[in-house]
Amino acid sequence: MPLITTAGLAHTFRTRGGPVEAVRSIDLTVDAGEILGFLGPNGAGKTTTLRMLTTLLAPTAGTATVAGCDLIADPAGVRRRIGYVAQSGGTDPSIPVREELVTQGRLYRLSRSAAADRAAELARDLDLTELLDRPCGALSGGQRRRLDIAMGLTHRPEVLFLDEPTTGLDPASRAGLWRLVRRLRDTHGTTVFLTTHYLDEADALSDRLVVVDRGTVAAEGTPAALKERYAGSPDASLQDTFLAITGRAPAPTDPAPVAV
Repeated sequence: MPLITTAGLAHTFRTRGGPVEAVRSIDLTVDAGEILGFLGPNGAGKTTTLRMLTTLLAPTAGTATVAGCDLIADPAGVRRRIGYVAQSGGTDPSIPVREELVTQGRLYRLSRSAAADRAAELARDLDLTELLDRPCGALSGGQRRRLDIAMGLTHRPEVLFLDEPTTGLDPASRAGLWRLVRRLRDTHGTTVFLTTHYLDEADALSDRLVVVDRGTVAAEGTPAALKERYAGSPDASLQDTFLAITGRAPAPTDPAPVAV
């Protein structure tokens, strides 16, 4: 059953130099319980699409539903049903982990006791229990990302949007995040919408891939199906497949560490 659907979703930025069509027309579906890898080179419209689906940017054309709510008519309903973990995170380095988690619960209108219980539950699930009294600024990169994800899960969202979740992490932390994403899908049935420039990450985690280029969907399918179709073999690399689809490499980023 689709949990996200879009039809002709588009956004045009108005600039002094004239209109810029960042997203021309995106048609996609994401099924419940699916991990979707959303890929594209620089300027493809990936970030703009993500911002629209998370209600941070209003579409200028098209329609979409997210977790049963109309993106344009009911953005507040969308926000109640999704979690969003941005690239940079949003924790205060001076505040203890426990306080950040409880505050997040209170923002979602949980009582103080319910927010404290939920914070303890998330800490157990994400291996943060021993860090609850530590200031957020004292956490390692991998620990901070687990905290970011915990905050995005406070209200038990149906869909979790992860924007470049492992950029800059060491191999052990990166592998731990991969295991966590799989566990969210397998144990809780969470639908995960993942953006990443690490093609090995997309290959390893995604049930299905959507590749966007020049503001539209250029290709979609399972990693094996896309490799077969565009690179001639299900054993081809996703890098070669991506280049065959777009003619361009993924956006430059730090060299990807090898996950173990």
